Amino acid sequence: MYQKCFNMTLFAVALLCLSAGSASEAQDFNRVRARMVKEQIISRGIKDPRVIKAMETVPRHLFVPQAYRSAAYGDYPVSIGEGQTISQPYIVAFMTEALELSGEDRVLEIGTGSGYQAAILAGLANEVYTIEIVEALGRRAEKLLKELGYKNVHVMIGDGHKGWPDMAPFDAIVVTCAAEDIPQALVSQLKDGGHMILPVGRRDGVQQLVKVTKTDDTVQRRDVMDVRFVPMVKE
Repeated sequence: MYQKCFNMTLFAVALLCLSAGSASEAQDFNRVRARMVKEQIISRGIKDPRVIKAMETVPRHLFVPQAYRSAAYGDYPVSIGEGQTISQPYIVAFMTEALELSGEDRVLEIGTGSGYQAAILAGLANEVYTIEIVEALGRRAEKLLKELGYKNVHVMIGDGHKGWPDMAPFDAIVVTCAAEDIPQALVSQLKDGGHMILPVGRRDGVQQLVKVTKTDDTVQRRDVMDVRFVPMVKE
């Protein structure tokens, strides 16, 4: 009887330690995330309070493989496997702010990757449609997004160059991989008055982050900054 009670006590202590460790780890990530937003996002000029709130709220570390989790809030991209990366936090915030979302938008994302950009968009738009050509990444992101309770994110495995015509038109489109040219299929799926942000350029060099605005079927292009993204892959 004593041995049984002793074992149960050890088990209870172990559970308490595990719980305390998890809580402590969560608090640590919360502090690091708050510092990331202050030093990497706000200090560089991101002003939209809804974008800032999303960056403060979404647990970026959960979208990074366990082996790289300690680097999740660093000021750089992080590998997520399959030759892909999760973008630098500032670039995620910048591209999101550039979409000028109202809260009632239907947004298309090309390049689901880890699912982090989709999670950021989920709190700022009505519906998010995201396409990933690497099935392993797409299914992993879809599973995680569901586990975290994002009900307005829809994942499809496919070629992002083609967009998602069945769900078009979209108020905004964000492309998280570099296209050599602006895909015309995506332009055609952008609603009049909508915005698209994407990196354009060769896969082996510096690309240009481009903002596209569609007005009365006229496409206006504005080059924003030099960037480096993984290339957009075709089927």
